Amino acid sequence: MTQSLKSLVLEEARAAGFDAVRVTRPEAIGPAIGERLARFLEEGRHGDMGWMAATADRRRHPLELWPKTRAIVMLGMSYAPAEDPLAALADSSRGAISCYAQSRDYHDVVKAGLKRVAGALVRLSGAEARVFVDTAPLMEKPLAEAAGLGWQGKHTNLVSREHGSWLFLGAILTAAALEPDAPEVDRCGSCRRCLDICPTDAFPAPYQLDARRCIAYLTIEHKGHIPAGLRPAIGNRVFGCDDCLAVCPWNKFAQAARNVRLAALPALRAPPLAELLALDDAAFRARFAGTPVKRTGRNRVVRNALIAAGNSGDRSLLPAVEQLVGDASPLVRAMAAWALQRLADPAHAEAVGRRRLAAETDPEVRAEWGVVAGA
Repeated sequence: MTQSLKSLVLEEARAAGFDAVRVTRPEAIGPAIGERLARFLEEGRHGDMGWMAATADRRRHPLELWPKTRAIVMLGMSYAPAEDPLAALADSSRGAISCYAQSRDYHDVVKAGLKRVAGALVRLSGAEARVFVDTAPLMEKPLAEAAGLGWQGKHTNLVSREHGSWLFLGAILTAAALEPDAPEVDRCGSCRRCLDICPTDAFPAPYQLDARRCIAYLTIEHKGHIPAGLRPAIGNRVFGCDDCLAVCPWNKFAQAARNVRLAALPALRAPPLAELLALDDAAFRARFAGTPVKRTGRNRVVRNALIAAGNSGDRSLLPAVEQLVGDASPLVRAMAAWALQRLADPAHAEAVGRRRLAAETDPEVRAEWGVVAGA
């Protein structure tokens, strides 16, 4: 009975748009996973993602999240790009947006599929079920490895033999008994391409990430000022970073994503920096509605675009930068100072810096303008 139920669930998952489906049990996650999370948090490598620490107790084990769990259906939906994800880095006049964020918000797409599969599972088994995307306190990558979807590579992301590094993950916790699949084994071998390509050296060691140095974290999750020493390495990345994912050799087996709802939207394919710098809040919301970029907010995205402008060496962006020196957001004003100093001739930068220093009240922004003014 359990095997026939599992077969029907797998069939429904494929019909719902998932490219990979496996089953594991909650006991497949041992105490070592929770201990690894504890070390990560103790060392502060989560940065200002306070939600990770706040939910740590529930995150350690799936039974902490839902005690009725007897089996876990792990599902993967490919978002493999049709084009080279690193190509946008070559054009410094445009902003590079991570592949995962170039389409409709994957949370909506994946969750709709999960609800369809879970609904079928409940009807077939009569057992309760819960669905989770990555906003829930669930260790989805270790669970995906335990289920056999792939393994956590040296970049700490999941790697699949069939889909490379390009899987969105979702989970269905069910009270039904389902036959588990065999776990996947680590197939990274001696390869370290993902570690070596990282522009900011965010990997202290293989299989370890310090989010505080990760460009994806800095440009998306980090709410404060990005450290000056890391800004040049960000290049023109305005939302996320695909470097460590894109160089994985297992990507050669991945086919472009088949779900049309995950197709890249024209407005998110390397938008011109000049357009990003001109965005006010209303224009930002209109442009990025329904996409992952919207949740980061206008101020952080413009902050990132100013860093990209400063790195571009493109003096034609200077007027757009100067329009932002008095912006309402301290994040934006501070990065306008940095970009201005990088693009303007020294005398002009110093003159603007002295005027802004006299008017500025925010201590962190004043520090940025102090550098520009030579104070």
